[in-house]
Amino acid sequence: MPVLIVTGTGTEIGKTVVTAAVAAAALARGRTVAVLKPAQTGVGPADRGDAAEVVRLAGPLTAAELARFPEPLAPATAARRAGAVPVRPEEVAEAAGKLTAEHDLVLVEGAGGLLVRFDGKGGTLADAARLLEAPVLVVAPAGLGTLNMTGLTAEALRTRSLTLAGVVIGSWPAAPGLAERCNLADLPDVAEAPLLGALPEGAGALDPVEFRARAPQWLAPRLDGRWDAARFGAGFTA
Repeated sequence: MPVLIVTGTGTEIGKTVVTAAVAAAALARGRTVAVLKPAQTGVGPADRGDAAEVVRLAGPLTAAELARFPEPLAPATAARRAGAVPVRPEEVAEAAGKLTAEHDLVLVEGAGGLLVRFDGKGGTLADAARLLEAPVLVVAPAGLGTLNMTGLTAEALRTRSLTLAGVVIGSWPAAPGLAERCNLADLPDVAEAPLLGALPEGAGALDPVEFRARAPQWLAPRLDGRWDAARFGAGFTA
């Protein structure tokens, strides 16, 4: 798995923090890691973007951006309104491919969800995943509504013959309610893919040293961690 695409079922669900946790777990195993953010929106030229946040949390790795646009909009819309050249899926695939030459793992973090448009021709993260023949990790919220969003994302991947590596819960609450507890069993069913981790609420606010030490506890062995879905679920009674 030299390239892993990280997408979400929506925005503000912990995608960047999950990317950082995957990077930290890989680094702890002695792997070399790069993170690629194809299109960073909603930040100014001097602001810290998502790739830089991954470095802050995870530690020394290669961070790359292809473009950034000031307004917090879908990449295609933000590029158009800025009068800038948009990012194309082919550019994403080319950049990720080059990074694989010098890294064991390349994480490509999308913007928003799987089908958010990068350019005026309708290019998406899914198109980049197809070009790279890379598996996709879906970050999902824990509570109500997540089953529908996760199921739609999984269906979109299947219809494009893309591989869904699994699902990670981006923010697991300290006091989960009935919906969250039930979703531990239901998420893998609707996704038809394994649950590969759950990050605790507020993980991104941890001190980076603590974040790096704890990251493997939040992720399954497939993501270089030691989290176990059955053991985790046994701690909650639906």
